[in-house]
Amino acid sequence: MSLDPRTPVIIGVGQRSQRVDRGEPALEPVDMMVEAARAAAADAGDIDVSAIDSVRTVGLLSWRYIDPGSLVAERLGVGHDVDSGIAAMGGNSPQMLVNQTALDILDGSISCALLSGAESWRTRMAARADGGKPDWTVQPEDTPPAREIGAPVEMSHEAEMALGIMMPVQVYPMFEQARRHHLGRTMDEHLPHLGALWSRFSEVAAKNPHAWIQQSMTPEEIVTPTPSNRMVGLPYTKVMNSNNAVEQSAAVLVCSVEVAERLGVPRERWVFPLAGGDGHEHPYVSHRDNLYTSPAVGVIGRATLDAANKTIDDVDHLDLYSCFPVAVQVGADELGIDLDRQLTQTGGLSFAGGPWNNYVMHGIASMVATLRDDPGSTGLVWGNGGYLTKHAFGIYSTEPATDGFRHVHPQDEIDALPSRELSEDHEGPATIETWVVMHSKDGAPEAAFAALLLDDGRRAWGTTTEADALAVMVSEDMIERPVHRSADGQITLT
Repeated sequence: MSLDPRTPVIIGVGQRSQRVDRGEPALEPVDMMVEAARAAAADAGDIDVSAIDSVRTVGLLSWRYIDPGSLVAERLGVGHDVDSGIAAMGGNSPQMLVNQTALDILDGSISCALLSGAESWRTRMAARADGGKPDWTVQPEDTPPAREIGAPVEMSHEAEMALGIMMPVQVYPMFEQARRHHLGRTMDEHLPHLGALWSRFSEVAAKNPHAWIQQSMTPEEIVTPTPSNRMVGLPYTKVMNSNNAVEQSAAVLVCSVEVAERLGVPRERWVFPLAGGDGHEHPYVSHRDNLYTSPAVGVIGRATLDAANKTIDDVDHLDLYSCFPVAVQVGADELGIDLDRQLTQTGGLSFAGGPWNNYVMHGIASMVATLRDDPGSTGLVWGNGGYLTKHAFGIYSTEPATDGFRHVHPQDEIDALPSRELSEDHEGPATIETWVVMHSKDGAPEAAFAALLLDDGRRAWGTTTEADALAVMVSEDMIERPVHRSADGQITLT
């Protein structure tokens, strides 16, 4: 098969875990990206890095650089100026970067790109705890900023933020309870399913040399609160939450077939992006039709599979976004995937590590290794940002697409999906749609948040810190429970 010389192909991947928890020295994020890039160049066959003409980084949270891509290129020794870009914030961004880079290679805008991201979160938090900052690179204020790749999506409604609902650890447990109720399960019936799912993820992480926690856990160990595995947001214990207390970096080298051949990259190292898809759910959770599905996942995922001339049954290997158990379950539901399948290549964000926006770069790197070990097979990677809000899909194989890389963005179809109106100042009766009780670090219930449905079908939000109410809300199923909501959002059980 003759390939278009501009066909995009992944030629190298690299991952690094900086074990400062075991006494390893702490590099700043930009230097961690350089280390991952060197590993990717070696993985491609020790290629000449001067071929790189674009460096595209994931948005960092442990340190903000004005132009991280140029710093990486300089320290890597690329030897010339590069196109430098930084992705809009979100866990979907690494896959979005692959999709956009494939398009840019196809149209000739660039020919060889380094994609990378890193977080040194433990080091940054340790410095903050001591009242200072790490001695990391600060670029001059007049440094031209890297151009932003991808459009930001505003995800938190002012009515949500007014009640303090703004963190994924608050919202995803509410999705979980809504899905549990939709399936007709009690809380006691549902927990074993969560434990079994996450136990299988931990088994993958235990065999992953790049995972932060390389330890298998039983289902019972996962769902049972203990001093080392405290309850965070009911029903999630600590190990069912994304683990961002990590120091990790990953890099992916993408180039045209023409460049891959010129660099002498062995053909058995090539992995082709067959298709990519991007889009977002109704941006505010307040306006979602329900809180137990994410139809945008299905719309974008199916469109991406169609663009690759594949069905989900053609996919041999999966890496579904795994910030919380409900994300995996909803993704599998929407894509028609049995939960008994192997759903992760890394072990997921709880065990392999959740370096903020950059987890999916690790997922892609791990998928590349899996596909190389299984030539001719097909892999699917799904990245998610926000509250099941922003989505990016990639379909990969060691064999190229018959009609070249294709990209889909079915946003119009998603925008036309059903939605709900929000009542910001409702005062009166309401019914709990779903809820979460957040716990303090000592394991005590400290606040509850609830999505409410009104008689006219609108949604509202409510909260309480009242001790007697919290005692009920951690021990009973609250869904469909009547409450009274005050105009300022405080709820009283009725």
